[in-house]
Amino acid sequence: MKSIKIVATGSYLPEKVLTNNDLEKMVDTSDEWITERTGIKERRIAAEDESTSDLCAGAIKDACANAGIDPSSLDGVIVGTSTTDTLFPSTACWTQKKLGIKGMAALDVSAGCSGFLYGLELATSLIVSGTSKRIAVVGGEVMSRVINWKDRRTCVLFGDGAGAAIVTEGVGDSGVLASNWGADGNLAPILYQPAGGSQQPASHESVDAMAHTVHMEGNTVFKHAVVAMSGAVTKAIEAAEVSGDDIDLFIPHQANMRIMEAARQRAGVDAEKMVNVLPKYGNMSAATIPVALHESNLAGRLKDGDLLAMTAFGTGFTWGASIVRW
Repeated sequence: MKSIKIVATGSYLPEKVLTNNDLEKMVDTSDEWITERTGIKERRIAAEDESTSDLCAGAIKDACANAGIDPSSLDGVIVGTSTTDTLFPSTACWTQKKLGIKGMAALDVSAGCSGFLYGLELATSLIVSGTSKRIAVVGGEVMSRVINWKDRRTCVLFGDGAGAAIVTEGVGDSGVLASNWGADGNLAPILYQPAGGSQQPASHESVDAMAHTVHMEGNTVFKHAVVAMSGAVTKAIEAAEVSGDDIDLFIPHQANMRIMEAARQRAGVDAEKMVNVLPKYGNMSAATIPVALHESNLAGRLKDGDLLAMTAFGTGFTWGASIVRW
């Protein structure tokens, strides 16, 4: 067992709420259509002066306050995001600036919706190796900035937010019992933002073509998401030498209710153990799992010794799962 402890969680959610009824006035859709196909009712939208690092800094501040520590005492800041503040430097460095801290290592993890679990895996390795003792892992996104608001297939899905966890050395039996992560870059063109990088630098043509927004083959993503999320968490459960019945809390990536439910069933976890914040926040990409984790923590759904299962799937295609003894 990798001996770590999540000592505190936190979140930052923008104030603006965009409901399905609001979207009816913006694009050819309906509350009934969105709810039936996704399970989403509303989502948060960042203010004009808020970037991803603002949300990440807010989530880390909240988590540090809940841990009773100052952000300056962190040994590392790991940010999972697809909506970086800038191509360089990293959003983690911008987050340091917003927090007014320096010195500790700061890096981004670009794994899409799997970003938080990838970050947790890295933090665990650093702590177990003795390189670090206290790391903030945060998933944060401002998806509203990379959405084509005229594309009803994608604009109804996403929201903005950030969630964070403070990870330290293990206490007692706490720790990561097992994990599973991976990627298949051959499927990268199925879900991506075509322009803005070295493949297709920004130009008048790329802007006119809406190439700086999310492009997704929905049906293909759906099929791979179900297989990857359920496969990753099933393998992690097996590696941890437990069963679905042993899991006390199940947090899948909050992308689509049908995907979440399929992953839960294949993992053999009872329905009442699954966390669902999707109706309130939509798909916040890398932020969905840490926000759901924080809300579960606040609600008292986790106690020492509980088994927590988390699983995600994202652009890349990436996937990840982690079985944690709380």
